[in-house]
Amino acid sequence: MIIGYTDGVYDMFHVGHLNMIRNAKNMCDYLIVGVHADDVVEEYKHRRPIINEEDRREIVSAIKEVDEAVINYTRDKMELWKKYHFNVIFIGDDWKGTERWNNFEKILGEIGVKVEYIPYTKRISTTKIREMVTDKQEKEGGCHV
Repeated sequence: MIIGYTDGVYDMFHVGHLNMIRNAKNMCDYLIVGVHADDVVEEYKHRRPIINEEDRREIVSAIKEVDEAVINYTRDKMELWKKYHFNVIFIGDDWKGTERWNNFEKILGEIGVKVEYIPYTKRISTTKIREMVTDKQEKEGGCHV
């Protein structure tokens, strides 16, 4: 059985997230999806997600292609491998060739874990959604809930 793993913030869940998960599931038998904890996101993005970690985990767990959704308190892929023992890890192809993922490929390759790069959905991102919301609020004079 091929155990696959991918992770991300999954804040303001969008079709790009869904494409990643669907493509990953097509390449494994069992898919574990990690959701970065709020504190982890704040540490590396210098802002907290809009949707809290448990709600994001619940959203991800409801997707039929996801066999297990977990909250991650680390971004260290070796630590995550020790916990979940995946055979393949999936990441967007926008990370291909970066120093960070070249290092992961080497380290994970030594223990037999394959890195698969999934095509990134270029037309959408959480950053683009945030910008659209901010622009709309500025044009309309604030947030109307």
